[in-house]
Order: sequence, then structure tokens, then C-alpha cells
Amino acid sequence: MKDGSMKVIGIGDNVVDNYIHIRTMFPGGNALNFSVYASMLGCDSAYLGVFGSDDSARHVQKTLADIGVDTSHCLCVDGPNGQAILTIEDGERIFNSSNEGGISKSVPMEFIFDDLDYLQSFSIVHTGAYSYLDRYLSKMKQLNPLISYDFSDDFDREHALSLCRYIDFGFFSCSEWSEEAVMELLEEAVNRGCTMTVATRGPREVILFDGRSWFRQAPLAVKPKDTLGAGDAFISGFLISYCKEKTNASVPPDSLIEKALGEAVVFAAEICQLQGAFGHGLPY
Repeated sequence: MKDGSMKVIGIGDNVVDNYIHIRTMFPGGNALNFSVYASMLGCDSAYLGVFGSDDSARHVQKTLADIGVDTSHCLCVDGPNGQAILTIEDGERIFNSSNEGGISKSVPMEFIFDDLDYLQSFSIVHTGAYSYLDRYLSKMKQLNPLISYDFSDDFDREHALSLCRYIDFGFFSCSEWSEEAVMELLEEAVNRGCTMTVATRGPREVILFDGRSWFRQAPLAVKPKDTLGAGDAFISGFLISYCKEKTNASVPPDSLIEKALGEAVVFAAEICQLQGAFGHGLPY
């Protein structure tokens, strides 16, 4: 059953992850994964982005319709949908190439503001580094929803920090970073404007900073079937848990964060047992 009190939306990238070793394509993309995971976690969820006109796009659209994610405000454009080529070895994803979002990289995202009442109806907007949305964040910040941003693992530090003034929740993937460098990055991101910053670190502890305190959370040790989507699942699990509970004045803020971190790693571990970001593979 969906929780109508929590409406969330992922804005930006959608792709098919083309598993060439089994000739199967799975829906995915950072913003789209958030929308699907939020739906799995019981939220009223929507996705807003650009679809192409090929078989890949049709598969993604059909999957979202089957799951019940709202796509009513998306744009469909003639051209190739976003696609990534990858394989899986011992449960770990190995990306070979991508078309960098396909047709979406040449379509300005200004259209997302065509219906401001629609955007204002959401509690959380999640986007990220592959969504071509950076230039619109200042305009998005003027609206009601909290803004979450996934910087992924190949961000430019200064560019990322320059965006923090527009972001409430900033997520970074820092598996190769030292703990000292991670803490310095998170602290600077909060100083630049983020309310809360989080770094995932592969098999090492997640680190979170909220401007007052530091938090750590160890991932669950599981043998993954497929790690694709694990980071997005962590983000989704954390945001949904934290934002659902933060209106409860009887629960101390630190307890909310600790609970959300715990639920996030559990959900990420569950997603690691699925093939593709969330299943729904289509053989070709």
C-alpha cells in the first residue's frame, strides 16, 4: 500500500542497462532508480525525464507503468534512449560504455518547470550528476521540495561544492578516498549549504555529517547477485526513512539519522540480490 503522505519524484536520467553477457536489458538510471525504489518502499512516486523513441525507451516506460510510477509529465523525443553496456563478474558490475543519456543530453530540461503545481506537490526531488539538471538547481531551490543530489564517484570537487548551496542532501561515492579526505569533503559541503552530506565507501563504513555530529554505518556483509543499483537503493532507503520520521518531534534527530542509516543498508543489501537495478529484464 502506498503512503499518500509522502510524494517523491526522481528527475533526470533513465537508461537501459544492457547486459551483453546474457543479452538482456534492464531499466535503470540514478533518478529513475530512486523513483522505483521509493515506490517499493511504499511512497507515492513519480519520474520526470526524457524518453527516446526506440525499443529501450518503450521497455522502460512499460516497466514504470507496470510498477505504478507516474510518468505523466515526461517528454518523449525522437531518438535513442539512454543506454549503458555492461557485464557482471562475481556479482560486481563492470561498465563497458554508454551513449551518455542518448537523446536526453541534447534536450534542455527547462520543461520540468512547465507545471509548477505538480512539482510543488512533492516532498523530495532527487536528481544527480548524470541528469543534466545542474543549471536548473537554483530555480528548483525556490520551490517547496527538499532536494537530494547524487554526485556519484566521478565528480569534480569544486563543481560539486559550488552546487551545495542549492541542495539539502548531498551524496558522494568515495570508495577510493581516505577517511580524512572524506570527512573534509563532507564538512566543506555542509559549509557550502547542504543540510546533510553522506559518503558511501564501498565495503567500508558509510560516513554522514549533519553540521553537528558525525555518524557511521557499516554495510551489511552479503554475497551480491548484482551490485547495480546498490548505491541508489541506499540513498532511497535513507531519504524515505529519514523524511517520513523527521516530523515526529518525540524522536531525537540523532536517532532518526541512525535509524535511517540502518534501514538504508538493509534495503541496499536486498537490492543486491536482484538482477539489474530492480529486475524487469527484457531478453533480446
